[in-house]
Amino acid sequence: MQHTPDSDSAHPAIRLLGLRETPLSLDEVYAAVGDDAAGGTAVFVGTVRDHDGGRSVAALDYSSHPSAQRELRRVAEEVAAEHPVRALAAVHRTGSLNVGDIAVIAAVSCHHRAEAFAACARLVEDIKHQVPVWKHQLFADGDEEWVGAHADRGR
Repeated sequence: MQHTPDSDSAHPAIRLLGLRETPLSLDEVYAAVGDDAAGGTAVFVGTVRDHDGGRSVAALDYSSHPSAQRELRRVAEEVAAEHPVRALAAVHRTGSLNVGDIAVIAAVSCHHRAEAFAACARLVEDIKHQVPVWKHQLFADGDEEWVGAHADRGR
């Protein structure tokens, strides 16, 4: 299965990128990285868990800096340039999410499985550490916490 590359991308392997306030589709992301030359596809699905640091999480809210889409593209282009990627896709939720909701999906297809695993792991870590998306956790006890809102994020 072949797909048209993301229209704003400088790298033809980048098939889908986005920040969305609507629920994410695993089927959409998986279809985006379909490639007949790929022997391995790695997919990561990040969900909202019911706890963090020993505390019960009730819900959370993701917000992003206006540069987040540009930074997501930069991260994707770096991963695609440094790994033998056939196709790459990544989408991240913004807005209010409940426990169990999908927060992020990243997928990479490569000729071989080890390459796909390595590229997908790098993509997920770089999104987490470099794309200015911030998590506001709401705990069951009424307390709240911001995660990821560091001075070094949000270029």
